[in-house]
Amino acid sequence: MKKQQIKTVNAPAAIGPYSQAILATTENGDKTLYASGQIAIDPATGKLVDGGIEEQAERVMKNIGGILEAAGMTYANVVKTTCLLADIAEFGKFNAIYGKYFQEEAPARSTFAVAALPMSARVEVEVIAVK
Repeated sequence: MKKQQIKTVNAPAAIGPYSQAILATTENGDKTLYASGQIAIDPATGKLVDGGIEEQAERVMKNIGGILEAAGMTYANVVKTTCLLADIAEFGKFNAIYGKYFQEEAPARSTFAVAALPMSARVEVEVIAVK
């Protein structure tokens, strides 16, 4: 298996000892992307976007899109997501934004309420994609 670090300016730079994503390629050419959790950091400013759960969810999904694109993939390649919400009462609002990005085949998903997220974010999403 070969591992390739994915880096893009279309998603926030890693702020610790981790990668934006790792693309694993097997000997037979199968590719699996493991993307780190994304919060609503604007990659142009390095700051959390203003607004509530809708604005943050939109930015998170755009960050994921940037990582997918850098790996030669799209949202259609996503097979699993893990979603973390600071307030489970915002699930419906989050779901409305999230659903815009998975129109055809929605991936498998886990969603959890957590006590807190980095930078006081409202939402964090990580993805696994296959090509």
